[in-house]
Amino acid sequence: QVQLTESGGGSVQAGGSLRLSCEASDWPTHLGWVRQGPQKEREGVACIRLADFRTGYADDVKGRFTISREASKNTVNLQMNNVKPDDTATYYCAHGRHCRADGSLERIDAWGQGTQVAVSS
Repeated sequence: QVQLTESGGGSVQAGGSLRLSCEASDWPTHLGWVRQGPQKEREGVACIRLADFRTGYADDVKGRFTISREASKNTVNLQMNNVKPDDTATYYCAHGRHCRADGSLERIDAWGQGTQVAVSS
């Protein structure tokens, strides 16, 4: 089973930027970020297919967040720009079997420990 280790996160003011990173222990196929805000359900934010870098994004992060893979590494980054208070959540890196266009992963089989993002207005 793929082991996932996240880094990044923290506190930032609205309009600012943050970068989250996720390192996978094995050869991942599809990686993504799932977030859960206060009193909200988990939702897929962005995902990427490692074979061809095909990506998917949730509508409310399109144009603001970018998921990418570091060259020659099993590491993906989530660059978060122009963040909003609604982006406040625990962000989990996840590995699945398919990356949908809406940023969600199908058949998730591994989770990271989660990292906190807090956006103040």
